Amino acid sequence: MRTTDVFIKGLGVYLPDSVSIDWAVDQGLFPADQVGVQGWTGAAIAGDVPAPEMGLQAAQHALKRGGWPADDVDLLLYCNSWHQGPDGWQPQYHLQRNLLGGRPLSVQIQHGCNGMFSAFELGASYLLADEQRRAALLVASDNWGTPMINRWHPGPGLMMGDAACAVLLTREPGFARLLSVCSITVPEAEEVHRAGEPMFPPGVTVGRAMDLHARSERFREQIISGQGDPAALLKVQQTMLLSVEQSLTEAGITAADVTRVAFMNMSQEAINDRGTAALGLRSEQTTWDFGRTVGHMGASDQVLSFEHLVDSGQLGVGDHMLLVGVGPGINLSAAVIEIVDTPPWK
Repeated sequence: MRTTDVFIKGLGVYLPDSVSIDWAVDQGLFPADQVGVQGWTGAAIAGDVPAPEMGLQAAQHALKRGGWPADDVDLLLYCNSWHQGPDGWQPQYHLQRNLLGGRPLSVQIQHGCNGMFSAFELGASYLLADEQRRAALLVASDNWGTPMINRWHPGPGLMMGDAACAVLLTREPGFARLLSVCSITVPEAEEVHRAGEPMFPPGVTVGRAMDLHARSERFREQIISGQGDPAALLKVQQTMLLSVEQSLTEAGITAADVTRVAFMNMSQEAINDRGTAALGLRSEQTTWDFGRTVGHMGASDQVLSFEHLVDSGQLGVGDHMLLVGVGPGINLSAAVIEIVDTPPWK
């Protein structure tokens, strides 16, 4: 989707301090022989701060930075990958009660690690559909410090960090322009994230922990035994390249124009093999040096990396930021953002 005159006016974050990978190794939560291989140095830990409260603080941060009144938001999209609170309740209404009031349409998006890409596309479309609409607030938040998951080693190449992010999208000019966003799904690979697990009853309702190692191994066994589609994973890689190519084309730039790129926070090996090498980008263009210190933060990875570069002065006017995401589905997403002005809080 090529977006026209949709701007980013504010960015907000909630990022707690990180706990060292050495502590996790000492506690038996992460294998010592994988420290050098995967490259993680730590994970952001929020303790017992609820994810919706983290999201609220990130949203407040974005509105303050953008100088935007809370009662002038037309749409709230709240993304999450992990459990948020009591069943039968939805987290976006916590933000309405404590920040925005009852006027905006508020919707929860459960699109896994690619939730913010969906929010970009839906938020931009919502604003462009009616000239009276002025602003959309996009939020993602997760706290992985719960039973049912080992945040330190939940699956191949993964380590989970707690964080929240918020993006204020507006029709009015801001410091950055959203040029394009694209998402494509490879449904043949749908079983990658559930292999060996029954769909009913859901695991959380019977006390079954999430183990992506076991699911990945089961999917591999299915392929070896002829029960799975060996071409599915190759198609995932090809589709990632296609989504990036489409997003770059719609943005009117090429890979040579990309200043920095943010992938989902994965192990260094995964980013090098599936990311930079495949796209023809250099490792120093990535945000791995930041991501390795905080872990994979659900749908927040790319926005938090973007905010880190903006806030630390590593992006300037005229620079282009490429965001690349991979999520269950398997869904492949990409977006291009151009810096057009100095952020107001700088």
